Amino acid sequence: MALFGLFNKDKKKDLDKGLEKTKESFLSKLTRTVVGKSKVDAEVLDELEEVLLTSDVGVQTTLKIIDRIEERVSKDKYVNASELQEVLRSEIAALLEENNTSDIDYDIPTHPDGNPHVIMVVGVNGVGKTTTIGKLAHQFKSMNKKVILGAADTFRAAAVDQLIIWSERVGVPIVEQGMQADPASVAFETLEAAKAQGADVAIIDTAGRLHNKVNLMNELSKIKRVMNKVVPDAPHEILLVLDGSTGQNAFEQAKQFALATEINALAITKLDGTAKGGVVIGISDQMKIPVKYIGVGEKMTDLQAFNKRAFVDSLFGE
Repeated sequence: MALFGLFNKDKKKDLDKGLEKTKESFLSKLTRTVVGKSKVDAEVLDELEEVLLTSDVGVQTTLKIIDRIEERVSKDKYVNASELQEVLRSEIAALLEENNTSDIDYDIPTHPDGNPHVIMVVGVNGVGKTTTIGKLAHQFKSMNKKVILGAADTFRAAAVDQLIIWSERVGVPIVEQGMQADPASVAFETLEAAKAQGADVAIIDTAGRLHNKVNLMNELSKIKRVMNKVVPDAPHEILLVLDGSTGQNAFEQAKQFALATEINALAITKLDGTAKGGVVIGISDQMKIPVKYIGVGEKMTDLQAFNKRAFVDSLFGE
């Protein structure tokens, strides 16, 4: 089993700590909703809707959860207000299970002709993209995988330098051509080097400018076309990194990037410094793209595989 696939007590402890602010904010609001109430009525449901919205779960997902709870209250005829937390917990867990976030394979698959597994990482500046790449490289290396990085975010000042620092810290090779180099050229050279060196995985950093979506789309399409010339079907994974502390802004970024390229995995970072962890629920529900990783701290191992059951347990308490 891959390192990412293992979920032990230490990881659960880190997850609990990382989601502490979200949990405290969420549960305190929930407690205020039911205090002094004997049953779940329209007033309680209105207040619960406000709790979910202010926890950055998002409008559509909040309405879906409220509808489910209304249906359950109607079917069960009577749900005590004190039982609301458990009802809400089970509905959120069910929602996450239903979404396209199940059965994620954290092992690196084998590709024809010994080609590397290619991950293209996208995301706007400041979301923790470079740090996420470094942590991914570290954990893949810990799985005895040979990793190579490609510094194709050549438009942002210091982006290349930051990735070089991470490559040195983790101890993996990097392909870089400096700032202002052609990103597609960097990606092409990275995959050629990956094949020549027998790398298992190549992680390509890319620019994340959203102010001109047409240019972003063209740039990402060009990188993909060029990579295809070296490794057919590359990239195998397009990982969008989002900053969880920005709440609904992260959801808007996800929608914009989904228009620009075919994202098939999400990493939501910086959950340890925010009370907006509820955004994970909304993004998972609305985007129908697997939340593959979440960032819950500064340590190399604090980029965790998204474990739905553990996430809900940490949000509500055991």
